[in-house]
Amino acid sequence: LKVPASAGLLLGLLLASATAFGAPPIQGTASAIDGDTIDIREERIRLDAIDAPESSQLCIDAAGKRYRCGQKSAFALADMIGRSAVACQSKGRDRYKRTIAVCFKGTINLNAWMVAQGLAVAFQRYGIDYIAQEDEARIARRGIWARSFEMPWDWRAQKK
Repeated sequence: LKVPASAGLLLGLLLASATAFGAPPIQGTASAIDGDTIDIREERIRLDAIDAPESSQLCIDAAGKRYRCGQKSAFALADMIGRSAVACQSKGRDRYKRTIAVCFKGTINLNAWMVAQGLAVAFQRYGIDYIAQEDEARIARRGIWARSFEMPWDWRAQKK
């Protein structure tokens, strides 16, 4: 049986991450729930160390117009995933019993990709892994960094 090079690379990444985190990866076709949460086989997975705007949250684009940046973030994650297999390495569970994980579409780290595209921010309260991607997006004025927005955690706090 010949395994394509890309499958071998993915398997290598999964095995290395499984060893690093101590648990087998969660794999399968994923659905985006919002910009920082996916579902694989009815398992809710929160992307580790990032925070995306909420679905009804509004941001202001480069032209000064309001738009639903949370909805845009969720749609972009869904488009990136498409019908591809996703592999997530669990880092534990949050208070809502969701799995916290770093997730990959092939070799693309979805957590890092969301932040680099300006569709989410580095959630430094939970990790510093994506600060460089946030800096890159902010400097390039990509996504939510194009004009102005409220940090998702501040927006949620105001809604309570």
